Order: sequence, then structure tokens, then C-alpha cells
Amino acid sequence: MRHRLLTALLAGVLLPAGLAGCGIPHETQVQVDGAGPAGQSGALSGSSDQPPAPTASNDPKEFIRNYLSAAAGERDQAVNRVKQFIAPEGQSRLRDRQSSEIELFVVRLPEEPEATPPNNEGTSEVRVKVQQLGVLRADGSLAPPVASDTEYKFKLRRVGDSGWRITDPPKVLLLSDEALYDYYAPHTIYFWNSDQSRLVPDQRYLPQALPAERKVTEVIRWLAAGPPDWLSPGVIRLPDNTSLINNATGSDGRWEVNLNMPGAKDAQLAHLATQLAWSLPEQVTGQLDLKIQNQSRLVVDIGQEKSGRPPYPLDGNPERFCVYDGAIHPLSFPGEPRGTVPVDAASNRSIVTAALTRSGGRILAALVVTRSGRQQLLVGAGPSPVTVFKGGREFTSVSRPTWLRSTDPQHPYGLTAVDGVLYRFDEVGNLTRVPLGVDGKVTAVAASVEGHRVALVVNGALYVAAVSTDGGAPSLGQPRRLFTKLTNITAVDWYAESRLVFAGSEPRGGTRDPRPAIYGSSVDGALEKPLEQDIGAQVTRLSAYPGPSGALPAYSYMYEANNGAYTPSGIIKPEQVLNLASPTPGNKAPNPTAPFFLY
Repeated sequence: MRHRLLTALLAGVLLPAGLAGCGIPHETQVQVDGAGPAGQSGALSGSSDQPPAPTASNDPKEFIRNYLSAAAGERDQAVNRVKQFIAPEGQSRLRDRQSSEIELFVVRLPEEPEATPPNNEGTSEVRVKVQQLGVLRADGSLAPPVASDTEYKFKLRRVGDSGWRITDPPKVLLLSDEALYDYYAPHTIYFWNSDQSRLVPDQRYLPQALPAERKVTEVIRWLAAGPPDWLSPGVIRLPDNTSLINNATGSDGRWEVNLNMPGAKDAQLAHLATQLAWSLPEQVTGQLDLKIQNQSRLVVDIGQEKSGRPPYPLDGNPERFCVYDGAIHPLSFPGEPRGTVPVDAASNRSIVTAALTRSGGRILAALVVTRSGRQQLLVGAGPSPVTVFKGGREFTSVSRPTWLRSTDPQHPYGLTAVDGVLYRFDEVGNLTRVPLGVDGKVTAVAASVEGHRVALVVNGALYVAAVSTDGGAPSLGQPRRLFTKLTNITAVDWYAESRLVFAGSEPRGGTRDPRPAIYGSSVDGALEKPLEQDIGAQVTRLSAYPGPSGALPAYSYMYEANNGAYTPSGIIKPEQVLNLASPTPGNKAPNPTAPFFLY
């Protein structure tokens, strides 16, 4: 079960295997396809899956792997489950505590554990190298790591006929990322942005074994407790002192939620109903009866509420584009819509990379162009094709821009990294430096589908931050670092609602032999999986489509490496580039570069 396909990571999408080879592949058979992004997954009615017992394996290394899953599941028995793996003399190191106080230190095992052979005295030692990912709290959120340990050593001894036991356990409760895959379902809850015009996703984890009513109850408690620290600047909380009265109940397609919400007004309850409809497990259907202090105040149909109030706007079919010989061109893929370039011909030249988006019936265009060996950001907005562009001074380098999907279509903003510094730009090209709570060179930035979260690459490391629009122009909250197996990260984008795709160097065959790779990860960095390995050259640009799949394969992304454009299926050929005035035959044709999506 531990090594089953990680549906918790990609909600039913088969992840691509590693791409073998020592160069950029011209053709591969790897495809990313399957169901579209889902807000949550996992069986609503609970699961009989339980972490293995101490007697499940006689192998010391496997015993420790089982120990690293023992705390998974319902928290009130987590300490007792872990103590079963510990010899009597070591059990005092783990103190009993309330379930609300239990924190699980989630770790990734970058290498196989090492074990000494059992000796004549019936003892063994297992050494486990770890990467600290964060602290799984009682509210299902993964907080930043607080431990700095990179290795744990476990001394084992046999205890009668019951197998191995640990004599000197850590004082904290450890949980491997594999156990997080196996015994929890990633679950998205939503918070309103500051003007309550759209919902902002937040990644949490529900134990698979919880019964239905407990899952509903937990989700409502999480919403009442509020967002995690890093997301707080971009969202609002429920009214002060909101709390759940008793547990949620449900039967025959009718769910009752009884809350204490002082001074609750009808408008507040209407927003809460939408928030709950999107935050509850997707298998919860039927009617939702919202009660305030035992008095029924609002009854809604969950399905109708979701269909009538999408969490954020996402209109129009996504279209693929690239830069070919310095100009933007649409790309041709079987079964997918083919776009027309929404930039007038006079402006469509000397382009390095671009970001285009639809907003309020207009096209927002941000073009990075070359001027005498330097780069300049040109910005324009209007009906397609955009004809007027404005820009400022020139720089050594400008990263691929990203548009924030603004709640005010008439005052849009975007972000880009200019010579290693993060800047905000508006629709007339004004650049304003954005203060960032971490030091270092910013080389990439990408905005989420609802526009209130961004991913950043700073000094080759991956971060996420919330976007606040309370003051009009957007600002960023304190970035949170994500911990990944990849180093020297070069590019990032959002390829699902709460999932990132990013490129960097993967240690293969030792840390001195890193190889370019592309990974996918949950927004908190915990659920990580290689998408493409050994791709042969560093990825310089990356673009993804994070919305419902529509005409595109789910989790679609494209990238540039070695001056060529690629999808997971292989290289994008010049023949797929449309609207060429005079196609260059044979080997003289330039490669498509800087692929991106318009949506």
C-alpha cells in the first residue's frame, strides 16, 4: 500500500515516469493526462487503512519506516500508537498530551535508511537521513518546519517474541511523507478575499479513516480557526468568536451545521454558505441547513450553491502560444483550440518571452523585448489585438512576467523579476519595487489561478506568498519557503489550484551529480513527485495552465530548455507553429521558444 500510485498528490492523474537519456529528448511517449484538478480527494465514509503494527516487519529498516507512519490518523491515539514501537525504557521520552496539542514533524527520506546487521545480542542501529518538511498541526495544516535535524539514529533491540523496539526514540512525533500519502487525503478549504469577490484555496490534510460526519466537523472547525499565517494577508477570517456548537450531523442528503456567530447577518450567512459548499468534502451533497445557536437561518442546496457561485472567475478556453523567431505565434495541438495572436504585428517583434491574459473583455499583454542586447518590459491592454504598448528603461534581464488575476479588471497589475529584484507593473508599464521579506536574488515569479497567491524563486529556492490588495495596489505577505529535493530551482508555475510545477537540479547518483529535472508539488511542498528526470539541459522558462482541464490534458505545462520548447510528450516542432509568413524548410528552421498559455 505504501508504494501505491499517489492519488493523494494528483487526484487521479498518472504521473509521468522519469525520462531517461542524457540529452533533451526529441520525442517521448510520456503524457500527463487524466481527470482535471480536484479540490479534495479521499473516501468520505472513512477507510479501514491503519498504520502497520510493530510486528508487521522483522527487517530493521522496514520497522523504522513503519514507525514513521505510526502517528498517522486520528490524533487522540497517536502517542499510544507510537509507543507500541518503543521499548519500555524509552517510553517516558514521549509525554501524553491533548490531541489538539499534538504536532507531527513531517520528514522526507531522500535516501534509503541504513541499518547495521543484527548482532548476537539482538540489537541493531538504523540511521535515517531526513529533510524537514513542516509540522502537521491538529487543524490539518502543514506549518513551516521548526526542527533542523538532518539525521536520526535509532537503536533497536528485540523484545521477546514481539520483534524490534526502539530504545532511544526522539522526543517528537515523526511522520514520513510516505505516510502522509498513505493515510491522509489532501483537502482544500477556502477563505474569502478581502472584498469577498472570490475564494482563495488553502491546503489541508484529512485522515482517511475519519467517518463522514467527523470530516465535515473538522472542516468547519478549520474554517472557524482561520487561515495559516502565510496566507492571512490575502484573505479574511470568519467573524470573531465564530465556533461550532456540537458536531455536524447528516443523513438522507441533509446536513445540519450549528454555529455560534454573534450578530450574524443574512449577507454573512450567504457568503458562509458558499464558503462551506466549496470547502466540504466533494462527496457531501444535498441540503445544508445553517443554524445559528440552534435556530435555522439558511438552507441551501450544496450542488446548486457550487454551480451558481464558482470560487473565482476562469472564462474562455486556454490556448497555447510560443515565441518563434522573435514573434508570438499560436501553436497547433490535436483537439485543442487554436488562437490568434492578440498583439498587433507592429509590436510583435524582438520578443524574448510574454504573458497574456483575458480580463474584463480585454487582453492584458506583457512583453519582454530585446533592445541592443538589453531587455525591456512593454505593457499594453485593450481589445484584441492590443496596439498600444508602453515601457520604461532597459535592464540586463527581465523574467517572464505574470499577471495577477485582479478583482478590479480596470486596474490590473502584474509581477516580474528585474535584474534579481521583484517589481510590480501596471497596465501602462509603470514599475514599482515590491518589498520582500526574504533576502536574495529573485529569478522567477508566478501567480495562482485566483490571483491571491504567488510562487517565487529566490536564490534558487522555492517560496510561496499571499497577495494583499487591501491598499489598492497589491503587496506580498511574508514568503514561506518550501523544501524540495531539487536544488538551484530555475522556473516555477501553478499547474493546478494548489499545486506547483517547478524545475531545478536533482541529485542523482550523489549530490555531486545533479541533473536537470521537473517536479510537481502541493502548495506546502509536502506532496512532491518527479514529473520529468534527466532532461539533459537546464529549464530556463516554464508555463502551466492551472484551471479545469477543458480541451487540454490535465496538469498541462510547457517549458524551454536548450533553446527549444517542450511538453511532457516531447519537443514542440516548427511545424506546430501557426501563421508563419514563409516557413523555413528543414534544419534551417529556428526552434520555438518561451511557450505559454493564454486564458
